[in-house]
Amino acid sequence: MTTMTTPASTFTEIDPATLQGWLAQGSCTLIDVREPDEHARERIEGAGLHPLSRFQPGAVRAAPGDRVVLHCRSGRRSADAARMLGTLSSAGVHVHSLRGGIEAWKQAGLPVKLDTRVSGMSVMRQVQLTIGACVLAGSALAWFVDPGFVAVPAFFGAGLCFAGLTGTCGLAAVIGWMPWNRVHGKPGSCASGSCTT
Repeated sequence: MTTMTTPASTFTEIDPATLQGWLAQGSCTLIDVREPDEHARERIEGAGLHPLSRFQPGAVRAAPGDRVVLHCRSGRRSADAARMLGTLSSAGVHVHSLRGGIEAWKQAGLPVKLDTRVSGMSVMRQVQLTIGACVLAGSALAWFVDPGFVAVPAFFGAGLCFAGLTGTCGLAAVIGWMPWNRVHGKPGSCASGSCTT
């Protein structure tokens, strides 16, 4: 175990074997801080969902002496969320982050619930891929065909600025509604356009 201390909170990083033991004993609360589409695709059995993009520390219910374990894909987002739980850790709740996230959990040979009907690529990665491809294509067309095509990368640049300023991404909303991102008939994580990570 590694203890991480910041001015706001103290949390401990734990390994998958420790988490597996706690889950088997029913002695911890497991929280997934990934986005809903990631959670829908694959998850550790029993994990609740509190996405980091709209994480509210007050929504995490725990009493002094309880263990709260946060996890994400690789451990970075869960460490960020653990730092936000300063009030809980100062109240005697044991806050932990799964070192290496769900990837480390799988590498340890531990089981996940997998729904292959959900896209394996997160909505935000799809947004990044779409914007990158359009900026590249627009730049190439502006260079080789007509300078007027510079409007394409300019459009996507303006869209990124708008998304950064407002926390609202129209492209994420559209991609979230695509059939491959629908979870049991419902749109994926960013269909509201408010996904920010």
